[in-house]
Amino acid sequence: MSAKSDKAARVQQILESLHPEVPIPLDYTDPFTLLVAVVLSAQTTDKKVNEVTPALFARAPTPAAMRALPVSEIQSMIRQIGLAPQKARALKGLSEMLCDLYHGEVPRDFDRLTELPGVGRKTANVVMSQAFGEPAFPVDTHIFRLAHRWGLSNGRTADDVEDDLKKLFPRESWNKLHLQFIYFGRTHCPALRHDLTACPICAWAATKTRIAAEARSNAKLHVRKR
Repeated sequence: MSAKSDKAARVQQILESLHPEVPIPLDYTDPFTLLVAVVLSAQTTDKKVNEVTPALFARAPTPAAMRALPVSEIQSMIRQIGLAPQKARALKGLSEMLCDLYHGEVPRDFDRLTELPGVGRKTANVVMSQAFGEPAFPVDTHIFRLAHRWGLSNGRTADDVEDDLKKLFPRESWNKLHLQFIYFGRTHCPALRHDLTACPICAWAATKTRIAAEARSNAKLHVRKR
């Protein structure tokens, strides 16, 4: 077992102790509503998505119902969400494709999911893992940040980080573990003004170089704030 594998195992143990239960932070009832919620969540908080989706799902709970809505009406219902115009067009377009190509069902296939408007690798991974129970490791900004802080990946893209993490952690743990990463990032390991030396994982997993670099960054932020 390599040093990095040992580190990954210790990280997983700590995450399990701190976040043994990790409910999906987006509200949904089936694969379609999950797909819509994840598309909406790009560059927006899950809290905001959960505020707008009840009305949207009441109006359009299925691809056929969403398809029947004008883009302008979809946009009006999600106007509080970032990138609302683009996302409204994506929801309309993916609903049309689901109806025309898949009889109104969300395909249980990664490649077919990524062919839908507004659906990238991360969104497809979330749907595959949470709607269909297929092992996947979606990488969001929290996971990207933590993987680098903890020296688990030096990947320049989310895809690179995903590949690195899949090699380090057991396949059967991916679906829960990616949520544990997210919850830990939100509660213990923020992007800014974070003292790595006091963090339950960063304190021992981060390199001295990274700790020093983030300390300098935090100092600059403090000076600007004053």
